[in-house]
Amino acid sequence: MGSETYDAIGRDCKALGDRLEHHLPMGAVSDWKGSIVAAVASHFGNIPHQRCLAHVTRAAKRFLPRNSPFDATKKLRWIAEHITVLETSRDPAVWKTLLVRWEKEYGFMLTEKTQAPTGISRSWWYTHGNLRRAWRLLTYDQDLLFVFLIHPLIPNTNNALEGVNSNLKQKLGDHRGMKVPRQAAFLCWYMAFTRSKSDKDVKKLWAYWKSTFSR
Repeated sequence: MGSETYDAIGRDCKALGDRLEHHLPMGAVSDWKGSIVAAVASHFGNIPHQRCLAHVTRAAKRFLPRNSPFDATKKLRWIAEHITVLETSRDPAVWKTLLVRWEKEYGFMLTEKTQAPTGISRSWWYTHGNLRRAWRLLTYDQDLLFVFLIHPLIPNTNNALEGVNSNLKQKLGDHRGMKVPRQAAFLCWYMAFTRSKSDKDVKKLWAYWKSTFSR
């Protein structure tokens, strides 16, 4: 999509950086498209960047059909589904162990090749291409799947953004006449407090603000 090119995302990052002045975002969550990763790193440096676990799981399920005749596919799908239930700093090690066990049992399937019939331009291809794609999805940049466990104010998915944009437009429409700086301030406060679902969340947010802005 044109809206997800490096230039387009870079312009948005620059605009956000200008609004934040000398303060960096606490972190980022994305589906890990190359243009997004590059733009965030270029404009905000080495801020924590969480790979969206919902996107990872959805993509894995596309590669690993539920009704597959292969046990390898079913078991890898089960492992992929359970990445969204990790809650403690010890859980990733357990989840990675499941992947290691799967590889010991079924890893040979990742390198199996099919010889092309006569007349085909390609001489061979990987027999289980989607299985390879799912495996790479779950093992590539693996540590960035668990950023949210180190930085508890960063969510593990950006699913909460679905429908948010239309809701924000409606809120701005209800307050027509505000100048751009006030609109930005309104949206920042609105997002901060609608993301705080409990007193504990508000206390976390307040503690972060105090430690950041009192320096």
